[in-house]
Amino acid sequence: MFIGRRSELEILERAYASRDSGFIPIYGRRRVGKSELILHFLEGKRGLYFLGKTAPPALQLRELLQEAAQALEEPLLASYSAPGWKETLQSVVERWKGEGKLVLVLDEFQWMCSASPELPSVIQELWDRRWKRTGKLLLILCGSVVGFMERTVLGRSSPLFGRTTAQIHLRPFGYREAAEFLPSWSRMNQALAYFLVGGAPLYLRALDPRASVETNIEERLLTEYSPLFREPEFLLREELREVENYYAVLLAIAAGQRTVRAIAQRAAIPERSLPYYIEQLISLGYVARRQPLTGTRPARTDVRYEIGDALLRFWFRFVFPNVSSLQQMGPKRTLRERIGPELEAYAGTCFERLCREALPRLYEREGVNAAFQIGEYWNKEIQIDIVGLRDDGWTDLGECKWASVRSYTKVLGELRAKIGRFPNRRGATLGPRLFLRRGPKAPLPDEQRSLVRCHTLDDLYA
Repeated sequence: MFIGRRSELEILERAYASRDSGFIPIYGRRRVGKSELILHFLEGKRGLYFLGKTAPPALQLRELLQEAAQALEEPLLASYSAPGWKETLQSVVERWKGEGKLVLVLDEFQWMCSASPELPSVIQELWDRRWKRTGKLLLILCGSVVGFMERTVLGRSSPLFGRTTAQIHLRPFGYREAAEFLPSWSRMNQALAYFLVGGAPLYLRALDPRASVETNIEERLLTEYSPLFREPEFLLREELREVENYYAVLLAIAAGQRTVRAIAQRAAIPERSLPYYIEQLISLGYVARRQPLTGTRPARTDVRYEIGDALLRFWFRFVFPNVSSLQQMGPKRTLRERIGPELEAYAGTCFERLCREALPRLYEREGVNAAFQIGEYWNKEIQIDIVGLRDDGWTDLGECKWASVRSYTKVLGELRAKIGRFPNRRGATLGPRLFLRRGPKAPLPDEQRSLVRCHTLDDLYA
């Protein structure tokens, strides 16, 4: 069953129905479902889908012509001996005589360009001189290396710059869409699944909806031959060189080191060399840069780093450091003795991220029309989990509690104390919010309800 991607499909359908030819790059990190989106869009349409690979150009051209011969029902294309990409692509498009547009998809475009660096210039020439004016082509270039696509297809120095009619940067699903992959699970378990593997469709489909969360951790993440056990290792080795240094950086961040100096010390990498590795990981979507949000420019020393990908975050926090234990004790015992005792605290930090992700939807439901920024705040004394900085003179400050709350009066008191220390330099109205896994068993007194907006996990998924 295909899930989500409604806005992306609308973009593609509009381009297909348009009288003009379309040129749409689709890019995003691996496993986010780019190919699945394209193949779903192609259902019921005449199109040519070609998957690039690390192979010599002659082999790729021959395979493309064979695919075209079958897709377009033009058997002579299979025997055509084309000297290069220009002649091959031109022949394929010119053989299309059907109604409507031909959809031509070149997937894993970076591998084609690696073997044939001239390909972007070839496509630019064909687009400018032939395809753009015909109204008969929808060209889709798809790539998994975000930096490459932004430079080679979308960048100012690219021959293709300024020629696209739309572009789609496909990202992992958010927490609400991710829950649709596990509809039979409770909200708490859907959130836990999101904490474990994030919003990549492939990872969500790897979970067994008939089993418990604990069984899924044991069988899908900790078992050596399970679908996700070696996935982070595969991703890093495919995308990066000097993998050992990247492992060291990710291990340090997963262990709680967040500043450049602390990460460099833990990873045993010279501090002056560390920014290179961090920037590479950021460009791949695996690491995120965080700064305290106050409405003023933060100091460079305030920057923190976190693992932005959920599967990598879990893997480097719990799997990779416990490989020896998994070999000696097995997944079940390792989960019970080494990982299980820390999972509640780990879920608490993940819940903070989910709540920050949820705040824009709460604003929409509340009718907030002002522009806003969402983040967090910290200094040496306090940590405020959520900051919603709005242009209407209002700032929301929130506390997130995944664990059970025994005293709401105490929690509200702690939140008000933190709010009193927030540097409200623009003089905004400060609105406290409380985010809870479960609501209080008894309704809060009226005087407390009037002081704070309270949101439960069910509210966030509503």
